[in-house]
Order: sequence, then C-alpha cells, then structure tokens
Amino acid sequence: MNDKYITVTQLTRYIKYKIDNDVNLNEVFLKGEISNFKAHSRGHFYFTLKDENSRINAIMFSSQTKNIKFMPEDGMKVLVTGKISVFEANGAYQIYVNDMLEDGVGNLYIAYEQLKKKLEEEGLFKEIYKKPIPKIPSRVGVVTAPTGAAIKDIISTIKRRWPLCEIYLFPALVQGEDAKDDIVRQIKRADNEYNLDTLIVGRGGGSIEDLWAFNEECVARAIFECKTPVISAVGHEIDFTIADFVADLRAPTPTGAAEMAVPQISDMINYLNQVNIRLNNTIINQIKVNKKKLDTIKNSNIFKNPIIIYQNKEMVFDNLVEKLKFNLIHLTSIKEKELIKVKQSYVLTKPYQILDKKSNKYLQLISKLETLSPLLTLKRGYTITKVNDKVISSSKNIKKKDIISIEFSDGNIDAEVI
Repeated sequence: MNDKYITVTQLTRYIKYKIDNDVNLNEVFLKGEISNFKAHSRGHFYFTLKDENSRINAIMFSSQTKNIKFMPEDGMKVLVTGKISVFEANGAYQIYVNDMLEDGVGNLYIAYEQLKKKLEEEGLFKEIYKKPIPKIPSRVGVVTAPTGAAIKDIISTIKRRWPLCEIYLFPALVQGEDAKDDIVRQIKRADNEYNLDTLIVGRGGGSIEDLWAFNEECVARAIFECKTPVISAVGHEIDFTIADFVADLRAPTPTGAAEMAVPQISDMINYLNQVNIRLNNTIINQIKVNKKKLDTIKNSNIFKNPIIIYQNKEMVFDNLVEKLKFNLIHLTSIKEKELIKVKQSYVLTKPYQILDKKSNKYLQLISKLETLSPLLTLKRGYTITKVNDKVISSSKNIKKKDIISIEFSDGNIDAEVI
C-alpha cells in the first residue's frame, strides 16, 4: 500500500526534470516590471518579474550581470531572456535570466543615461572646472586610432591652419572591450610625460556600440582629472558621449576639434597687421604730441631769454639781504634801549640805601627775639627748675627726694627736695 506514495523531494525533482527537458522552457522571452530588486554583494541579481495578474521569481548570476550596461531598478519595465527551472528547496519555479534589456530602450542607452546622471550629480560637468583652450598652441596631442579618417583630418587641418604647431599622436584602441583602458592609459601618458598645450581625444563616427568606449566612466574620469585642456571629438555632430560633457570643450567632429585647437594663420597675419597699424598710429600720435610740447618750450620767454631766471633770483636775494639788515638794526636799537633802562634803574643808582634798609630791618628782628628769649628773664634773677629735663611750673609736680636741676643765668645746680 505504501508503495504508491512518493516524497516531496521526489515529486519536486520529477517536476524539475520535466521542466528542464521541455524545449519550450529552455529559452523563454519574457517582458514585465521589476520589483523587489536586490543586488547581491557577489554580483548576482535577485528580483521579481510581474505583470498585472502574475509574477515569477528571477535570478541573474554574476557571470551574466557583468554583460549588461545598466543597473536595474524597481519599477523598470524590461525584456529578459532565460530558462525556466525549479528551485528544489521550496519547489518554486523561477526564471534564470541570461540577458536583459529595458522594454523599448536598449541597455546601452540606459547605461548612458545612468552614468550621465551620476557624473552630473558629482559635478564633473560644471563650467567652473572647464579649463580654457590656449589660443596659440605650440604642441597639440591627439588620442585616437593611428589609422582612419579622424587622425588624417586632424593632422591635415592643423597643418593647413597653423603649420607652426607640433602634433603628437598617442595611438589607442577606440572600439571594443579593451578600448576604454587603452584610451585612459594614453590620456595619462600624454598629460604626465609631455608638455602639451592642448589634447584632442576622439574618433570618427559610428553606432552607439562603436562609440561606447567614450561613454565609459573610467574614460570620463581620466578626462576630468587631466591637467592639460581637453577637446572631445567623438563621432559626428549629432553624436553625444559622456566624454563630450566632461571635456573642457566639445567639438562636433575631429576636423572641428582641430579647427578649435589652433588659429587660422591668415587670421593671425591679419591680426598682426592690424596691431602693426595701431602701433604705428600710436607712435606717430605720440611723436606729434611730444613735438608740440617741444615747440611750446622753444617759444617760451624763459627759453628765449634765460637770463630772466637769474635776474628774478637776484631780485629775490637782494630783498632778503635788505630785510636782514633792517631786522639787525631794529634789534640793536631795542637792545640799547633796554640797557639804558637797566642802567637807570633804582637798584643800580642807589645800592647803599637798599642795603641800609635791609640792615635796619634785621636789627629790629634781633631785638624782638631778645625780648622773647628766656635768657633775659634769668638775668633779672629768675631761675628755671627742671626734673628729668622737664620744666616744673608747679610745686605739685615735685615729690620728696626728687633730684631737681636749677638753671641760673650764669650756671646750673642740682638739689634734693626735703
């Protein structure tokens, strides 16, 4: 009875076998909208592909994801090619994607728009980073294929317009998987090893696949980091690449880049002729102005009669001498008058009278001092009594057995109080 039952694993493997061997499911073309997109760190893509009514799980391994030029996003409508199989762990069927395109748009165009948006947000397209292209270069470098119409057009145009310029070719692959690395290497070589005035980077026209090397991020960053001014010359006038936006100047064609890189020799000759004419006119006008100044000097009174300068200076000198004499006489007169006043003063005419007055006043002051002096009192018979060098004015200030000092006019005695 139990022989009729099989395990879940057996059933799942049977279904997987049936699906894997169905030729109609080995290559399926689906279109739908991406949801639940997740990019694994190892490079695998996991997402759900859905329409209005159904959905299917999808996986794209890293061996296939590296071939697409854009990054899938939720909500993006895509066209996928893959194989239907069963994942045994959960028994769910899913599609293993080999290739992916955006519905209605090629994946190269998607990659172009995504990289353009990314670099623009980083500021690589801003005008503030654009370096000016030298007007009269001596050395121009060209990064392009060594054969083909582009390099021939650039060389012939530069030699025709400005034969004084040296041209340096940096041959590079401009198409194919290895082209981007070759272009980056030659840009860095030209920038670091050669003293160039301008660098032209580009190639002739072609499809978007042919021009794709100039849409690579590494090429764009190499152009942005280049210290030498870069002119981008990729394809025809209608072709725009990422290199065009990053470069310091975009040319519509390689020939146009050569025309932008160097001046036209005939234009320079005309310019120099115009400068020569303006310079000659300036010199002639300056000569006329200076000649007019010279004529004015020659016709001046001083130039015709230079002795006038001497005469004028002599008159000024004479006036100064007269003023000096007058001031000396006037000063002498004032000094003499002051001297007479001094001689006639009371101090000089009657010096002894002043001395007598001062002597009398001195004697009067001496008399007043003697009247007030205590020595005069002692001469009249009075004495001065002291205890410990202090004058005693009352008997109350003396005690029994005190030693007192009595001062007379002609001497002192000591005594003991009994």
